[in-house]
Amino acid sequence: MVPLLLGRILKFKSNAAFSKTTAFCRRGFSSGTNRVCQNTLPQAAFFPANEGVMLPPCAFANKVAFITGGGTGLGRGMTTTLSALGAQCVIASRKLDVLKQTAEEITKQTGNKVHAVQCDVRDPASVEAAVTELVSVAGLPDVVINNAAGNFISPSEKLSANAWKTITDIVLNGTAYVTLEIGKRLIKAEKGAAFLAISTIYAESGSGFVVPSAAAKSGVETLCTSLAAEWGRYGMRFNVIAPGLIKTKGAFSRLDPTGMFEKSMLEKVPVGRLGTPAELANLVAYLCSDYASWVSGAVIRMDGGEYVSIAGEFNSLKKVTKEQWAVLESMIRKTKGS
Repeated sequence: MVPLLLGRILKFKSNAAFSKTTAFCRRGFSSGTNRVCQNTLPQAAFFPANEGVMLPPCAFANKVAFITGGGTGLGRGMTTTLSALGAQCVIASRKLDVLKQTAEEITKQTGNKVHAVQCDVRDPASVEAAVTELVSVAGLPDVVINNAAGNFISPSEKLSANAWKTITDIVLNGTAYVTLEIGKRLIKAEKGAAFLAISTIYAESGSGFVVPSAAAKSGVETLCTSLAAEWGRYGMRFNVIAPGLIKTKGAFSRLDPTGMFEKSMLEKVPVGRLGTPAELANLVAYLCSDYASWVSGAVIRMDGGEYVSIAGEFNSLKKVTKEQWAVLESMIRKTKGS
């Protein structure tokens, strides 16, 4: 009964109240060398992004970090933070020219050498060659971040077999190939490491229009939690971060090419803004550091409250004004019987 009444009463919501609750402002943040602008809601003022490096300097001194998809977007942000904390980073992706440019820029910024290694995570032979090069230039890694990803929006009835294969090969198979190749070498060398995978909040719930990604990311989470149970005896930890909406040029060009969905998506985030690459990088650094040595098998949401906001059946009641609540309460009190 209440949802029906709510639907009726919201039709009469005043224009002034609607304008207040949907007011947007613009802010910007740095993603690599590019400035990215995003919308925010008024409550975002309570939750400013602190993009400073969280851990103490040299937290990753004498450690080697391998980051797939490290040349752009979120991967670049992670690499920058780990390098600033003293790690010798090796970044990998298919586009060697982009990797080399990123490696040079981060090396210049942090003073710590970043290496570029070409790798197509979809190809086991390419992964094997990249890991061999990783070991040659830096040694076996202490940190392995499976960040390489692919995604696009599409009605599922329009998906081809090749489209499905492309996403699942990058996301699920690529993560498995990298993890198994490095893991086997670590076991042989009797060396431990911290593994981290980047997932998404809809890996848990599922989501239409990104079905290959949802299925593949769900598999990645299960891969990591399974290996956390099995390979802890070899000194390896496995964790997953499931981010919500973090605006990067590459991701949003495929998921929101017109920009028309950003504002509507933002209304689902209780803190009123999107996340930033630097915020994610701080959580990445913590989970991969010695400070998190007792954290393994965890899947951590980082989404400004988006998941719980869209999951609660009655969360739309936050749109009801004080005046409308008075009307609703009066109607509820008059209800008799079951």
